[in-house]
Amino acid sequence: ASLSDHATYVTGNITFLLDAALGLINLEQNNIVKVISITSVIFLPLTLIASIYGMNFEAMPGLHSPEAFWTVIVLMLAITAGLLWIFRKFRWI
Repeated sequence: ASLSDHATYVTGNITFLLDAALGLINLEQNNIVKVISITSVIFLPLTLIASIYGMNFEAMPGLHSPEAFWTVIVLMLAITAGLLWIFRKFRWI
């Protein structure tokens, strides 16, 4: 009976250690997925703006204006800064 009790005890410890290791791996994977998600959310509006201005339309606002390029760049930087501020406010990054 003593050997059986010891085997049960060791099995319980091994199960506990496996669960702890898997929990740590899960936490690390969650952090990686969070970083990937935040990165994609930041680049989504920038990609949308760049793709709209990359289309070949003649009747696009600001298409032939010299200030339009810098306006779009400032808009993209403002969106990025705003998203970063929101993410830091909620302590997501």
